[in-house]
Amino acid sequence: MDDHALAARLATEAGQLLLQVRQEFADAPASERKSAGDKRSHDFLMQALAMQRPADAVLSEEGADDPVRVRSARVWIIDPLDGTREFSELGREDWAVHVALWQTDELVAGAVALPAQGITLATPRVQPPPAASGRPRIVVSRTRAPAIALAVRDALHGTLVEMGSAGAKVAAVVQGSADVYVHAGGQYEWDSAAPVAVARSAGLHASRIDGSPWCTTGRIRSFRTWWYAAGSWPKPYWPSPALRTGGSIPAIRKAELCKAGKVFFVAAQ
Repeated sequence: MDDHALAARLATEAGQLLLQVRQEFADAPASERKSAGDKRSHDFLMQALAMQRPADAVLSEEGADDPVRVRSARVWIIDPLDGTREFSELGREDWAVHVALWQTDELVAGAVALPAQGITLATPRVQPPPAASGRPRIVVSRTRAPAIALAVRDALHGTLVEMGSAGAKVAAVVQGSADVYVHAGGQYEWDSAAPVAVARSAGLHASRIDGSPWCTTGRIRSFRTWWYAAGSWPKPYWPSPALRTGGSIPAIRKAELCKAGKVFFVAAQ
């Protein structure tokens, strides 16, 4: 089984396990449901990777950090349950399982499972979204919409779509139920790795807010980045040089789009 197939299988099976946990703890307090989901999914993924890829290192949100991964050429980056709050709320579907593989300074495989929706999006081939139409839909967190997302909404005359996990948000862009995911609050590697791999495989643009490439070393636990993923758009727009200036994120005064196949950039200027 190659790495793509393994990522997809493990994300899917962990998701099936989480559905069972959800049913088992349906009458329990939400806090118990969260804890059980995190632990059982983590334990399953760690055991499966130890069996299937014993020479590889693993970085998990729920696990103790293992320094061996600093010397490893291959590191699996997993989030056993992304969107714990949504998982704990019976009936919600916007939670996910992330499984990604980093190798030699690049993401080489990834899968995002949406168990409550019965869907797993996985490399190497992800169906691109349909061409966008109407007002741009910017997907944001349920608890807070980042100022930069509000600025993009206003600049594009778009609308906000509230959703839970990062994986669910990127999946919404991939599936065409949203058009842009803009995030400026920082994320850990396990939040972003699998969603970025999936977005790229669907032909989407995924980068840091300033337009520089999204990257991960696979070697640091506290990595945080600002990024966005964007879907197709019917008309080409080209970004200003400010797209790649780097540095801190300025207040958005203007949003521009750049189409290259099924991608577009949102640039801060």
